[in-house]
Amino acid sequence: MARFLFTMLISNDLGLPTRMVPIARELASRGHSVAICNPSHAPARLIAESGLAAVPMPQLPRPTIRARSRVWDPDCLFANMGFMDESFTRMMTTIHVDVVRDYDPDIVVDSINPFACLAARVCGKPLVTILQGDDHPASRGFIWWEEGRPADLPNPAAVFSRVATGFGCAPVRRVVDIFAGDLVLVVGTPETDPLPPTANAIHVGPIVWQRSNDTLPEGVVALRRDRPLVWLYPGNPRYAVSPTFADSVVVIRSAIEALADSRMHVVLTTGHQPLPGEVRRLPENFMLAPFLPGHAMAEHSDLMIHHGGHGSLMTGLQAGTPQVIVPTYSERESNARRMAALGTGEFVVPTVSESGEKHLDVPEFKAKVDRVLTEPRYRETARRVADLMRRYGGAREAADRIERFASSLS
Repeated sequence: MARFLFTMLISNDLGLPTRMVPIARELASRGHSVAICNPSHAPARLIAESGLAAVPMPQLPRPTIRARSRVWDPDCLFANMGFMDESFTRMMTTIHVDVVRDYDPDIVVDSINPFACLAARVCGKPLVTILQGDDHPASRGFIWWEEGRPADLPNPAAVFSRVATGFGCAPVRRVVDIFAGDLVLVVGTPETDPLPPTANAIHVGPIVWQRSNDTLPEGVVALRRDRPLVWLYPGNPRYAVSPTFADSVVVIRSAIEALADSRMHVVLTTGHQPLPGEVRRLPENFMLAPFLPGHAMAEHSDLMIHHGGHGSLMTGLQAGTPQVIVPTYSERESNARRMAALGTGEFVVPTVSESGEKHLDVPEFKAKVDRVLTEPRYRETARRVADLMRRYGGAREAADRIERFASSLS
């Protein structure tokens, strides 16, 4: 039996843990030793509920955020997250090196945490990476519908190169190159997460976390079916006191303005995030739940409205549920554009004011919600896509691939 350490980008979102926990649980069920690491509030709660062992981390430093630019690709994302701060990057790498050395896994399994991937190399550990297509080094990045990454965007590659060479590793040309693991698995399909034929990656299909005994609460099940049931999931509404590029409170605000007192039930879930103080009152036709089992809720709903996170996209596609996406930055817009190209829904891109707040064309949003709810082609296409996705093995296939890789090392 092998010993696995699961790591991921440390952020207070559920997208990465909902792709990693099912794989970790599958390996644990086969007798392997598995631990998982993400100390942020919402992920830590989901990990605890999964029954997996959580690896503790010390108090993490805060980066100095200097960049605020269009998020063209993962390198630009990391610049916006403050990874241009060399002392922060060195300290985070040091912490992850200590975690890997202390746990001493046979294999590190990571999803887009450059510090953990670098730590695996420092410690000489084999690395498996679990990516969405846009995070793969061979991808065209997040804004693939436009030509050419601007040359003047902030890029933390030089910072990571200095840190890497300081630990005795080779320099990096791009931070995203760190994600080229010894085994690379892509969550999704060639249609949702396209990569060139030369990419060293294996598509494993959608992966969505839900315990086998999870059911919807009676209050949700009992909602009258004479009205459409809409599941509203905004992701993390606010990452900080001031607006950030990834905030999704605009999804809640716009849904309230467009759907209040309409002839539909709206179930708002927050993924263990607090409801922002600016949302003082929900309309009578809204129901609030901190967390619901995603696949069950998607199957029960007539429509999903969400922020465009890859995990939310996969949940809707796997369940065969139409979607309206309000993508709150470019990675999410990439997901939304690919969903619309499949024909399973529509999207509306917010504008961003000088203060950083996002605003939506509410009449356009409402019109697209009505269109997706009333035109049968969206649900018919969503069900066809769900049927095609069943050809992929998801978490079980990922675990099979990781087990075979582990066996090849012995």
